[in-house]
Amino acid sequence: MMNELITQINDAIWGYVLIFALVLCGLWFTWKTKGVQFRMVGEMFRLLTDSTMPGTNTSNINGKNENHKYISSFQAFAVSVATRVGTGNLAGVATAITIGGPGSVFWMWIIALLGSATAFVESSLGQLFKKRHKDSFIGGPAYYIHKGLHLKWMAYTFAILLTITFGLSYNSIQSNTICGAMQEAFGWSPLVVGAVISVVSLFIVFGGIHRIANVSAILVPLMAISYFLLVVVIVFMNIEHIPHVMKVIITDAFGLEQGVGGALGATIMTGVKRGLFSNEAGEGSAPNVAATATVSHPVKQGLIQALGVFTDTLLVCSCTAFVILISGLYDIPELKGIALTQAALGSEIGSLGPTFVAVAILLFAFSSIIGNYYYGEANIRFITSNKTILTIYRACSAGVMVMFGALVSLEFVWNLGDLCMALLTACNLIAIVSLGKYVFRLLDDYRAQKRSGIKDPIFHRSQLPEIEHELECWD
Repeated sequence: MMNELITQINDAIWGYVLIFALVLCGLWFTWKTKGVQFRMVGEMFRLLTDSTMPGTNTSNINGKNENHKYISSFQAFAVSVATRVGTGNLAGVATAITIGGPGSVFWMWIIALLGSATAFVESSLGQLFKKRHKDSFIGGPAYYIHKGLHLKWMAYTFAILLTITFGLSYNSIQSNTICGAMQEAFGWSPLVVGAVISVVSLFIVFGGIHRIANVSAILVPLMAISYFLLVVVIVFMNIEHIPHVMKVIITDAFGLEQGVGGALGATIMTGVKRGLFSNEAGEGSAPNVAATATVSHPVKQGLIQALGVFTDTLLVCSCTAFVILISGLYDIPELKGIALTQAALGSEIGSLGPTFVAVAILLFAFSSIIGNYYYGEANIRFITSNKTILTIYRACSAGVMVMFGALVSLEFVWNLGDLCMALLTACNLIAIVSLGKYVFRLLDDYRAQKRSGIKDPIFHRSQLPEIEHELECWD
């Protein structure tokens, strides 16, 4: 009963509001930034691989003190990718193909191409309005809604929604997927697997953002590279099937085979929902961790987070989709979610397939759990500094909801996640459309400094005099 009600609400919100809002925002930001996600790809990679530690200028601008511990751009990128690259790439893609057909992959691509501009804007705002917090920085949509729009009620609403969505709802999805994969591969009890994940997650989240950043910086490259290399090998082994796979995706995306109407609408809706769950562009999550980085200009972290969208959807999600479509197993009703991905890999590499996916999803989803937790923590701290409430949240996020996800059905946790994601995204889109004008000016300044020969652009809050008094850092 509850599951059916949530499904109906999701269909109404996604079918009539969010799809159009996400596409329109993506087009608007792409136009206003002159295609930043395409024109500045080279700069994104340069910033990501820049080994230069923050220097004197950065320290002065960000207000470093002797107790400050740097969160590098790469570490912030790794934490955000940890939440992006996870169940959305393995289970989410499989779920999208099962429900919406192969054409949903095309709409995942579209929402990623447009959404990367949205991700750039929201993460730049996260950096611009960040605050000092003990030995690091803290920020996100709740902070830029409060300081930029002066709408305290909306800021608190967003903080509550994000805490529920990521710290609670999404963590149940991650846990559900891990337990499903382990049961499929090894026959392990979801109860036992859920308990183990809870204990390890609690240990890490009680260590704070630095422990989370350090763990993510190790796990994310390891899991992403290993999974990507395996799938690339499989694709090359079946290179003759790729033209057919692309044809199936394109024809299904526009309803050329199943006919226009309800089927096409379901394809688009599913592709957008699973694409957003995977890359989180516009959802308001990545700005929370983007704000923790120590950089000399807000645009730097905005560019790096835009790259995260490409990494997630155009690379990892596409790899999963190709393997599933090459296998031809997506028409089997019994195969859903992570089980479909495991079966698809198993059809290509034998019994090693399900085992590899189980291990990969353990790493993917586990890193997502600890990353999701931090997003919630940042917003709990916005609402209150009460340590008891934070402790209760930690126990619920890494303990209770991980166990909850291990024991409930696949359909329920995904539907609940879609509802939370819809409400969260709507709130954030209103904010970034209203505040985007500041990011456009930041980008113009960054480009101007680069054109003048400055290799490491610097921002001072005096460059935005109308909101200078609202910017705690950048002095």
